[in-house]
Amino acid sequence: MSDKYKPQPEHKFTFGLWTVGNIGRDPFGGPVRSPLSPVELVHLLAEVGAYGVNLHDNDLVPIDATPADRDKIVRDFIKALEATGLCVPMATTNLFGDPAFKDGAFTANDPRVRAYALQKTMNSIDLGVELGAKVYVFWGGREGTETDAGKDPITAIKHTRDAMNFLCEYVLDKNYDLQFALEAKPNEPRGDIYNATTGHMLAFIESLDHPEMVGVNPEVAHEHMAGLNFVHAVAQALESGKLFHIDLNDQGFGRYDQDFRFGSVNLKSAFFLVKLLEDYGYAGNRHFDAHAYRTEDYKGVKDFARGCMRTYLILKEKAAQFMQDAEIQALLAEITADDGEMDPFKGKYSSDKAADLKALTFDRQTLGARGMKYERLDQLTVELILGVR
Repeated sequence: MSDKYKPQPEHKFTFGLWTVGNIGRDPFGGPVRSPLSPVELVHLLAEVGAYGVNLHDNDLVPIDATPADRDKIVRDFIKALEATGLCVPMATTNLFGDPAFKDGAFTANDPRVRAYALQKTMNSIDLGVELGAKVYVFWGGREGTETDAGKDPITAIKHTRDAMNFLCEYVLDKNYDLQFALEAKPNEPRGDIYNATTGHMLAFIESLDHPEMVGVNPEVAHEHMAGLNFVHAVAQALESGKLFHIDLNDQGFGRYDQDFRFGSVNLKSAFFLVKLLEDYGYAGNRHFDAHAYRTEDYKGVKDFARGCMRTYLILKEKAAQFMQDAEIQALLAEITADDGEMDPFKGKYSSDKAADLKALTFDRQTLGARGMKYERLDQLTVELILGVR
């Protein structure tokens, strides 16, 4: 019997080289897994059934590689992609790891650092396009501060805007088929990072010279770090047509960036996220920006990767079941019932409509007395997720 939860190319499940390639180092302990080469990681992802592999520039090409080294590494990587059938849907630049970026990249106080960040990003964009990427993500891991005495936040915003406008023009000048996606995070590794949430990023995008080229790449863990509802952040991005990419993982609310396997902590939240993406036909990649537990060897890393994809597909099935469950749908129909009485007041404003609405009498007691049956609806949803419906 075939496994109905086996990933297929149409699911567009992707992982970063930095995810399955994580060697288990943390601030309190050294590596627990030997590093694998990018070529080996491509073959690992092919083995578990992934659709694509994403990368930072230096995940593939070391920051101090010579041009000849760079070309050989890229050739070998492309051969691995061709041999396995994997693609590179997204690329990004590491603007946080090197000591040069200790005060940020685009927001660094030193103009030479800001210029180097632009140079590094242009070279990385070239690499991403060479590998076939259609989305380019910007995560400003060092774009922040530990003390506001050190940076003026207005100046930092302007520096970031200047950088994004410059890079948009670079892509246009090169005729690259590429979209940008901005990834928000509230803190870590900096004490406070600018544009800390998806909502911040959506507002910032509207101030750019080419907002049509730029969307967002929200991440589960980053919104949960701030105690926010990730489903709502994704909904805002979807509704505004700005969900260009998404990072799936999991973690406890208010914790540091744990990057756990998708659905491993907040299963109900993961369900509503999958339901949202599937209900509204999100057509982009489903990227797992997560890491295996530090307790694992590479067999465990494969278990982790398979688990991310399998959980998504199980929840996708549960979301379809939710839409077909007669009792749940009857409750929803009752909760959202509309007898049409308020139709004259819907839609665009008019002075007559406003006058008629002001003259209308509402029965506040009846409105306030109605039970919404959300408790029953939520319990049915929990039972569906737990597999007893």
